[in-house]
Amino acid sequence: MLKTNFMNKILQHQQIKQKITRIAHEILENTTETTQLFLAGICGNGAIIARELGEIIRQNSETEVVVFEIKLDKENPLTQPITSSIETERFKNAYVILVDDVVNSGKTMQYALTKLLEQETKTIKTVALVDRTHRRFPIKCDFVGLTLSTTLQERVEIELTQNESYAYLI
Repeated sequence: MLKTNFMNKILQHQQIKQKITRIAHEILENTTETTQLFLAGICGNGAIIARELGEIIRQNSETEVVVFEIKLDKENPLTQPITSSIETERFKNAYVILVDDVVNSGKTMQYALTKLLEQETKTIKTVALVDRTHRRFPIKCDFVGLTLSTTLQERVEIELTQNESYAYLI
């Protein structure tokens, strides 16, 4: 559990669930031409959100959903290999959606994309629960739960559990 000193709760559990549900429906609305989706969750909260999106999409469509995890060192992405929990050949010529909890500079998502680009895909789209819009890397989120203007000194922390999820501005 995160300490709540000097934190502002910006999203409550129910709001996070609603945003994830809305994003899942937006994905469905924008992928009617495909029968199979690959949801690539960035290790940690991105993988949790990808699994939740996958469940909602499965419940509301006939689309086959493959959820997998992209693992990388978020602070120093070039110090360790970037890996995928499935063989990259599986998403060749596929519709892939890259999912993370918070996009700030775009660095983590940019490096995760390098793994996805090892195969020629049909389409790659991006999802973030919270988009802070402080870009240093050329990343644009296609599906966003909340866009938040912050100072460079502030940061957003997401805590995701089965029963109590929160987003904090620190």
